[in-house]
Order: sequence, then structure tokens, then C-alpha cells
Amino acid sequence: MDDDRTVCTSLELLLKRAGYTVRCIHYPGEALATVSEFRPDLVLLDLNFTIETSGRGGMKLLGELLAAQPDLPVIQMTGWATVQLAVEGMKAGARDFIAKPWDNHELLNAIKTQLDKGGVAGAVKATKTADPFGAIIGESPALHAVIDQAKRVAGTQASVLITGESGTGKELVAEAIHGASQRAEGPFVAVNLGGVPEGLFESELFGHKAGAFTDARSDRKGRFELAEGGTLFLDEIGDLAPAAQVKLLRVLQERQYERLGESKPRPTDVRIISATSRNLASMVAAGTFREDLLYRINLIHLHLPALHERPGDIARLADHFLTSARRRYDRPKLKLNPEAVSWLRRQPFPGNIRQLQNLIERTVILSPVDAIDAGQLEQQSSGPSASLSNFAPSGITLEQMEIKMIRAALARNAGEITATARELGLTRAALYRRIEKFKI
Repeated sequence: MDDDRTVCTSLELLLKRAGYTVRCIHYPGEALATVSEFRPDLVLLDLNFTIETSGRGGMKLLGELLAAQPDLPVIQMTGWATVQLAVEGMKAGARDFIAKPWDNHELLNAIKTQLDKGGVAGAVKATKTADPFGAIIGESPALHAVIDQAKRVAGTQASVLITGESGTGKELVAEAIHGASQRAEGPFVAVNLGGVPEGLFESELFGHKAGAFTDARSDRKGRFELAEGGTLFLDEIGDLAPAAQVKLLRVLQERQYERLGESKPRPTDVRIISATSRNLASMVAAGTFREDLLYRINLIHLHLPALHERPGDIARLADHFLTSARRRYDRPKLKLNPEAVSWLRRQPFPGNIRQLQNLIERTVILSPVDAIDAGQLEQQSSGPSASLSNFAPSGITLEQMEIKMIRAALARNAGEITATARELGLTRAALYRRIEKFKI
């Protein structure tokens, strides 16, 4: 739903090429009738239908849609992206938030994620495969030691803490553990705690009843309820605020929770897998992370090696990403020259696998030829999305450095959240959290 016919046409072409049946709506007054008739599996909703850019028109329509069909997945879209709009939309029941101009790949991924969830926020039915760990690429001894340990604990009910630098594949390992467990037929539900504002923590994790707070127009299932009988993956648990740590610990100890607006406890049967790029032991010593919570989530500890610790896997990973790009961009002749592979092996990749994937994808998009050489890779790695090793002056704190990096990246990307998050190696939710935290 968008009043800009050019935007609608672009989205219609993109989605039809991806195999979806699409219906465009240009006027808010047509929305409810069309949704009732067309019965869509998902709605892309623009938040601004007039020159006024507060997003109130779209928020009003969002409420009307969800009042009529509470389980309808809605993804908000706007060129005037703000943290407040994102928070309000998620409070009201929207499933995701995409900023314009959108990234086609990310938009299609967001749509697929919601459709795979069967219209229920956060719940993904796992599919049995011959080897759930088969998607983890690498032959290094350090990686194999971690995977062997993960395979041994997968069949148990033990809580698992996965640590490692950002971009090392912690969620992929968590999904593999779930897929190899006795809970594999149940849901795998992931929540990035670093992207959940403190005021939304209880609603996001435990759910709420209609009327529990302003804008709570319908009941909402929390992540614990959605993960019932399966696995709940708590990503970036080191970013959890102290008050939220207490609430989470109580649920893990008592194996029950209460929805906001309810007084009756609900029992919970979920396996907890957590992940963080932080040093939780140091945070416990500093008093910023509860020691008793660490004990609860850390029965089994898996630490994923950084990419620079497994350089022999770089060529294999690069080939995997290139193979995906061949299919996605319909360029079957794409290849990396031997010199390009050698160049990749020499890079430190502080952003790990995610940085390597982004470099390959960016180079494929911008390369006019199918044979990619070292020069093309180096050119893309030295652009504005490249290493920030020369960015930090002396006499600046880590927090000041982070603020400066975010502001610079936002300026380079004209305030576009998706592109900025990709450049910084963050999820959109994590970037929103930092923008709110630093009041950028």
C-alpha cells in the first residue's frame, strides 16, 4: 500500500519476478475492503500517504488492519525512518520495518522470513535435513572442534551459550543445534535482544493482552509462547539492560511467565540458546551482567573462532557466496581469479564472515565483468564500507568512536538505515538500538 504509483510499480515488478501474486493499493480508504477480498498473506504498508511525514496516517491504517485481521503480517515502509516510528509500529503489531530506498535482497528476505513463519511473528518451523550442520562451511580444526562439541550437546536439553566476534555465524550454529535436537519439529524462534528497546522487553518476550498499555489494540504472543516446545535463541544477550536481566532470570528459574495485562502465570517449555560478542565474565566482574543469569544460560559454552583464525576457510566461503550470487543475479559465468583468492586469504576481515559475504556481493553487483580479479576486490574493500582502521584519532573513548562511526555512516548513506546497518556490520534492529541509546 503506497500512494506513490512509481514505488508500487517497482515493488510489483520485483515481487512478481520473485514469484508472488501482488495487489497494489494507492488510497487508504481502499485498504480494508481490498484486504478482505484479496486475503493477502502479507502486507507492505507505507506510513505516509500525504505530504505530512509524521507517519500517523500509516499508523492509523496499521491499527485498522490488525483490528480486522490480528494475525496478518505487516511490514512497514517509509522514506522518513525514525526510531520512534519503528518502536510505535512494533508496539502496534507490525512485524518489521524497512526504510526507503529499500535494498531488494533485504526486502525479499524480510518478506520470505515472515511468510516462512506462517503468519506468526517469530516462529519458524524447522525442517529436518540429513545433516543440520551441513550449512556450516569450513574445514579448520578450530571450527571442527566447536562443531563436534555442538553435535554432542544438540540431543540434550542443556542451555548453550555461543560466543564469538560479530559475523562469525553464531545464529547459524544455534539453528543447527536446534535442527539436530529432539525439538527439531518445533519452532526455532530468534530474538535480537540488542534491538529490543527496554520498554518493549516484556511485550516482546512474554506478550501482552489487548489494553495492557496504550496502542495495545490486540493480543500479542511473546517469543516464549511462540517458541513453546522448541528453541528460543536469545541473540546479543550481553546487550540486555539490568532490569530486563532480572525479568529474564526469573522466567528461566521458575519456567513460567506472565503476559502483560494478565495475572495468571503460563508454564513454558523451551530450550534456551544464547549468543553474544561480549565477554560476559568481564561484565559480571564489572557488575553490568548478573552472575546468576550467566550460570543459567552457560551450562555449555561454545566459542566460534574469528575468520582470521581460520584463513584456510576463506576460499571455500568466498566460493559459496559467489555461487549464491550466480543464481541471485543470473550471472552463471562469475568466477574469482586465482589472484583474487590469494588476496582474500591475506585480509584480516575484522567483520568476519559477514564482511567477506558483503565484499563478494558488493563486488559482484558493481563488477562489469564475470572474471573478478584482486583489483576489483581491493577497490570495493577500500571504499566507504571498508576497514575503519584509520578512522580513530587518539584521545577518544570507545563510545565516542562508535557515535562518530554511526554518524559518518548515516551521512554517507543519506540517513538510509538498511545501507548504514550493512556498512557497519549490524542488523537494522541493532542500529536502531544504538541510535536511540546515543540519541543520534
